Amino acid sequence: MRAFPLESRRLSNGVYTIVLAGGTGLGIILIPNQMKSMFGLPSQDPMISGVVGSVFLAFALLSILGLRSPLKFVPVLLLQLCYKLIWFIGVILPLWIQGQLPIYAISFIAIFASYIIGDLIAIPFPYVFTKQSELASGN
Repeated sequence: MRAFPLESRRLSNGVYTIVLAGGTGLGIILIPNQMKSMFGLPSQDPMISGVVGSVFLAFALLSILGLRSPLKFVPVLLLQLCYKLIWFIGVILPLWIQGQLPIYAISFIAIFASYIIGDLIAIPFPYVFTKQSELASGN
């Protein structure tokens, strides 16, 4: 069985981001009450939820550009990976330890975990950690 090529994994991750983050972002911005109801979310300041929706939509729009040039999309993947890991460590873990993890968080945990796995698969870490001079010389 042939391995799923890295380029295809990056493209798949981009499409996943476009569909899920873009749809969620648009929903939060355009139909916030329905999104709160669908995900069982508590009421929140519309400024905060608007920022979240805008960021998700921005990821989706940048992912469209990433379909054309996946290596140029790597900084977006790194940003997604970083903020989700920080969210897990700084928000979810303390709530879980304190026994205060809300039930609606489970869907977000599952979605964000799938993105973390996808980002870890799609990010070409050897390329990311190669010095620019080595890339230019072809070494």
